[in-house]
Amino acid sequence: MPLGTVDRTPPPFFKQGTPALTKLLVLSALAVLLMVVDARLRWAAPLRAGVATVLYPVQWLALQPVRAVQWVGQHFASLQAAQRDASEARAQLAQQAERAGLVEHLAQENRELRRLLGLRERVSPSAQGAEILYALPDPYVPAVVIDRGALQGVREGAPVMDGFGVLGQVTRVYPGTSEVTLLAHRQLAIPVLNTRTGERYLAYGNGSRDEPGLSLRFVPVQTATRAGDALVTSGIDGLYPPGLPVATVSTVSTEGHEGFAQVLAEPAARMRDALHVLVLQPAQGDAPAPTTERRP
Repeated sequence: MPLGTVDRTPPPFFKQGTPALTKLLVLSALAVLLMVVDARLRWAAPLRAGVATVLYPVQWLALQPVRAVQWVGQHFASLQAAQRDASEARAQLAQQAERAGLVEHLAQENRELRRLLGLRERVSPSAQGAEILYALPDPYVPAVVIDRGALQGVREGAPVMDGFGVLGQVTRVYPGTSEVTLLAHRQLAIPVLNTRTGERYLAYGNGSRDEPGLSLRFVPVQTATRAGDALVTSGIDGLYPPGLPVATVSTVSTEGHEGFAQVLAEPAARMRDALHVLVLQPAQGDAPAPTTERRP
């Protein structure tokens, strides 16, 4: 075979077309151009809507197994949570029944001792329910507004509590509403009694609306108060009835506070989440309302 007749062209396998880098640059530029045009003119929105409409049944079918697994998991999780809550509720009910029996026994002993000593009986204060309408927007005054006022017999200085403990005190009364200053206010003091040690102190708020707390002032370093102690109203101010839950001691520090211990406590009332409250009558009639500074 003559050499001139041999095909010297490379086979198709070794043929080189457009370089890969060139294709990458061209396609990238085209993609950027399409994105810019779509952002400007929104020409692809109907196309995307049509594709989404067509693919929705496929997506729905594809998600059904996942949703079924999630539903089964949530069902068993909710069942376990319900069983756990039921067991906790039974335990709390048993504790409450035991406490109720103990309280009734102590109340009976208290009545008998008071008769024996010739002391007058303690009269339980009257109370009426109220609903919290909203919180005041003033960041310096932690206070809420309730839907009871002078027309319903609410008076300034009346203690207010939720289902867990003392919430605050009525400081302003209007015909149909009232302002309740929360215990977190820095200038609102409440006399408390340590149920374990019998120590009496004044509790002041920390002024925080988001993380409300109380602090006991002028507590001697030799105090027997410790974390976990329950604080209740002492009743010596003639305003708060004695024995209402106020707070639980969280920390006790006896160093670096000028001869006094620093005692911090967590309020028993749900100051940020309370919805319904009880407005009590002051323990001794017309008690003066606290003086709290209002910022303009």
